[in-house]
Amino acid sequence: MARESRVQKSLLNARVNLFCYVLSLIVAFFTRKAFLDQLGTDFIGLTGTLQSILGFLNLAELGVGTAIGYVLYKPLFDDDKIKINEIVSVFGYIYRCIGTFILVIGILLSFFLPFIFPSTVFCYEVIYLGYYAFLLSSLITYFFNYKMTLLSADQRNYEVMGYYQIVISSKMCLQMIFAFYVKSFYLFLLLEIIFGVLYSVILNIRISKVYPWLDSDIKLGRKLFKKYPEINKYVRQLFFHKLGGFVQYQIAPFFVYTFVSLPVVALYSNYTLITLKIQGLMAGVLDSTGAGVGNLISENDKQKIYSVYKELLSVRILIAGILTICLFVLINPFIILWLGENYVLSRLVTTLISFQTFLALMRGTTEQFLYGYGLFYDVWAPVAECTIFIICSIIGGYFWGLPGVLMGPILSTVVIIHIWKPIFLYIKGFKRSFGLYIKLCIINLIPIVVAFAFTMYLFPLISNCLSLSLSWRNWFLGSVLFITLMGVLSLTFGMIVSASLRAFFFRLIKKKRNRCF
Repeated sequence: MARESRVQKSLLNARVNLFCYVLSLIVAFFTRKAFLDQLGTDFIGLTGTLQSILGFLNLAELGVGTAIGYVLYKPLFDDDKIKINEIVSVFGYIYRCIGTFILVIGILLSFFLPFIFPSTVFCYEVIYLGYYAFLLSSLITYFFNYKMTLLSADQRNYEVMGYYQIVISSKMCLQMIFAFYVKSFYLFLLLEIIFGVLYSVILNIRISKVYPWLDSDIKLGRKLFKKYPEINKYVRQLFFHKLGGFVQYQIAPFFVYTFVSLPVVALYSNYTLITLKIQGLMAGVLDSTGAGVGNLISENDKQKIYSVYKELLSVRILIAGILTICLFVLINPFIILWLGENYVLSRLVTTLISFQTFLALMRGTTEQFLYGYGLFYDVWAPVAECTIFIICSIIGGYFWGLPGVLMGPILSTVVIIHIWKPIFLYIKGFKRSFGLYIKLCIINLIPIVVAFAFTMYLFPLISNCLSLSLSWRNWFLGSVLFITLMGVLSLTFGMIVSASLRAFFFRLIKKKRNRCF
């Protein structure tokens, strides 16, 4: 029954995640247009920069929530309520310490805001209100919402995501309405605080209903902290491994502001809004295999483990390639129709953003297997990733502006995530030659390249006078046609060339037939 329950929860998580993805996509695109038109690119750029600055303070949390999730899994499986209460209490104590640290550093950092924004069209009342609104919204998680990790560890992440998306979407819709009729920066920022508190209240009420026996105690957590040394171990390792990606996403907008301008932050964030939604779609489709990978590795069937890895990587390359090429071709016409020609970035920048998205979409499979093997001890790797990113972004931004800034995350991701990590996995996990990884990637990338060439040749012939940027109708019809061509051709060529891709789809067909009969 436990296994059946886990399957049901996984399916429910998938359905809710998909619903939340579609909802957030619709709300984000509608509200983004309204915010830019009514409040201006300068204000949206300001809020994006403030969130990036404060996001860096959240670096103190990295690894804690994930580590607690690992530690909670067994007592949840055993239904050990006493131990669960102890672990959640320890978690509350750790989060209280982190929250206090962020509060103190956040207040100290606020004194430097006039130096960070020396010349801006906004008065400092707006800047400080925005800063403290985002700071307080962040602190609510550390002081009041720490129990939500229990829901995630218990495979009830659908509740966290469901309530979060409803509250966030309601907030953004209300902000959009006030932006049209009031156009008040102050009201926009106050709503951030109000809805942050509302989400906390709703979430904690739900947790109390699901776990009426839960009785966490921060003071008890302080006393029990030394009882769970494994938490410290996991936190230290996972902190470093989450560092690289965190720094890239949080500091990149700040570098754009530093080396280009505040309005360009808003233009760049329009593109990242789309790329992050694509990454979210990919995560919803493939990242749910993480737990299955851990169970597979525990069987210790080396041949089967490597075969599944090849299949999952082949599928990820196929989907990542299709999504990236469609993004590259369709994003600028979409931006023109959505926001206007003034919000379009250069083709070079679009190319770099698309390539950066491809690298982000590609990283999941190798990381899942590294986690499954417990290969965390290369803590120097994320430090090197951050170092490469910062140095390259500063040098590139100084000499070449926005394209130079984007070279930082691209180079750091290529070197550490797509060269070192596979080497580490193949040598320490699979006990195989790294050359096999290169061969596997080449075999699965060739069909994508060939399909792209065929699609670019066939699309104008089939679409005839259809212009992607002429109207929403033409863009939609053209996008459907382009995506269909690219998808069908990529899958066809991939099935011909890649044995691992064929094995994956044959496995799916076989399982479907077994269910039918």
